[in-house]
Amino acid sequence: MAFHEVRFPDDISRGARGGPERRTQIVELASGDEERNASWANSRRRYDVAYGIRRADDLAAVVAFFEARNGRLHGFRFKDWADHKSCLPSGALSPTDQVIGTGDGATTAFQLVKRYASGAQSWTRAIAKPVTGTVRIAPSGVEQPSGWSVDTTTGVVTFGAAPGAGVSITAGFEFDVPVRFDTDVLDVTLDLERLGSITSIPLLELRR
Repeated sequence: MAFHEVRFPDDISRGARGGPERRTQIVELASGDEERNASWANSRRRYDVAYGIRRADDLAAVVAFFEARNGRLHGFRFKDWADHKSCLPSGALSPTDQVIGTGDGATTAFQLVKRYASGAQSWTRAIAKPVTGTVRIAPSGVEQPSGWSVDTTTGVVTFGAAPGAGVSITAGFEFDVPVRFDTDVLDVTLDLERLGSITSIPLLELRR
């Protein structure tokens, strides 16, 4: 298996359905109380891109993409239109959107992350597939256009010189979700006008 650094067609992914999934074990006690345990530390996203197919050409594009990935064998990039930026979907990227680390005078590599907060609780998501040309970095709140590089296959930002101790490193970026097809079969239906449809085309997020 391999990961193909190619993105699923944007015009089809725009109409996809799906989002994050978590796995929680719930045990109901004789008293009626519950005990709950999180089986997964992190969420995993599922999508169904069949909802984005509107034309016969869209169907052909999906079939070609499916065949090139060998079904479930190879992963690829997917744009989640509901969550593809370091800021809100309607917002403009800023190099201070997300804190990705604090300098210690020695560390040069920092993983891109996105935090999801509600009240006093938050969850941090590692971002492994930033979009080329969108990453902006700001040590101590001041954008730094050079002196660093980003690996768009891992989401790791590497500085030429280690940021000083206590320096807050922030970033702004767009990103894709690493996924694979969650089926080895595309069940295509052709109607009398030769327009095709597929009932379901599930995608599943790949986690490291």
